[in-house]
Amino acid sequence: MSDIFGIHEQSLLLSSKRAQLIANNIANAETPGYLARDLDFKSILNQSQSAQMKTTHAAHHAGLLDGEGFAGLSYRIPLQAAQDGNTVDVQMEKSAYLDNAMHFQASMRFLNGRIQSLISAIKGE
Repeated sequence: MSDIFGIHEQSLLLSSKRAQLIANNIANAETPGYLARDLDFKSILNQSQSAQMKTTHAAHHAGLLDGEGFAGLSYRIPLQAAQDGNTVDVQMEKSAYLDNAMHFQASMRFLNGRIQSLISAIKGE
């Protein structure tokens, strides 16, 4: 199926995880000492496409998972340090959330088009 859907299956998985991380960052914008986290979307997808990883189960997502759940999870570097140690910039997080939502929607549209093409081929249209 990866030949049919390409990178978009993994893109949806990453977009979902990134949306959770960004939402957690926004929710903790006022928490002293909270360190904002994010995924480097492009590098993770590039690694997963270039690496020939072996999985032990069909449900495993090669290249995306590590011991803590996802590879590429890192702390966001703040533009301006807060006195309480919090690294969340709400405006930057909102922008990242919207950007992530656009990536998610683009992958969904591609997959929907691909599925519609397969259905048409199966029906003989």
